[in-house]
Amino acid sequence: MRGSRLKTREKQAWKWSTTWPLHLMLLPGIVIVLVFCYLPMFGLVMAFQDFQPHLGFFRSEWIGLENFRLMFEYPDARQVIWNTFLIASLKIIAHLIVPFVFALLLNEVRKIMLKRVIQTFVYLPHFLSWVILGGILLDMLSTDGGLVNQLLGLFGLEPVFFLGDGTWFRITVIVSDVWKDFGFSTIIFLAALAGVNPEMYEAAVIDGANRWRQVLSITIPTMIPIAVVVATLSLGNILNAGFDQIFNLYNPLVYEKGDIIDTYVYRVGLIGGDFGFGTAVGVFKSIVSLVLITISYRLAYKLAGYRIF
Repeated sequence: MRGSRLKTREKQAWKWSTTWPLHLMLLPGIVIVLVFCYLPMFGLVMAFQDFQPHLGFFRSEWIGLENFRLMFEYPDARQVIWNTFLIASLKIIAHLIVPFVFALLLNEVRKIMLKRVIQTFVYLPHFLSWVILGGILLDMLSTDGGLVNQLLGLFGLEPVFFLGDGTWFRITVIVSDVWKDFGFSTIIFLAALAGVNPEMYEAAVIDGANRWRQVLSITIPTMIPIAVVVATLSLGNILNAGFDQIFNLYNPLVYEKGDIIDTYVYRVGLIGGDFGFGTAVGVFKSIVSLVLITISYRLAYKLAGYRIF
């Protein structure tokens, strides 16, 4: 018995002596995560205080859930929550439908080189930041000489204030976000199609099925499980409407219909100096997102057998 313990210890010591460089490589990443992800979580105490920077965490007045009560009483806060939910929901639906349909169409392209060129072309916008795309869209959608409004003028249509009208702003945000990222999302569905056995299509041809029937009977059913997974996992982002995008596109004219939780927290908490209230709104969003992520993982496991942990 004692000999087996000694062998176990020797084995563990040998294993550590060979793997310690790998653990050392992990150390910078662990430190960064601790400093920038976990250490700031202690700042959540501001959500329960009338936080004053000159007093700090320990001397600021403790007000309990007052900031959360105000969050649901302020008309602006309720409107912001609704804006976030609406914009995020429409983005989730669009990000499911557009890549799904595009993957179906791209799968029918028989020339491999053309297929790769198209896929690369639609994939490139994903790598551009919203700082760059925001500037491009501001110029293209301007009512004063913008390319889009010039094209509308050729057809005798009045200029549209895309970034100054609340309704048009929501449409612009959703369409531009889908345009930027649908190429990246398409990869997921193309990966699912790559796993289809070609013999299934050959058997369908022998049975007299045309391309449309093959799509309905083989291609779409193959993509449904991964679509279910994508849809359920997207529930966790129901309150993530895209801070980078909206921050670079919005203005006071569209606050009523375009302001979301993240931009509201930025304006109220950082610009307005109401750190406690801004933190409370952020905590509310985080709690709701955590609950939805948990539910979405459970649904993904039940409906499609998908499991991360």
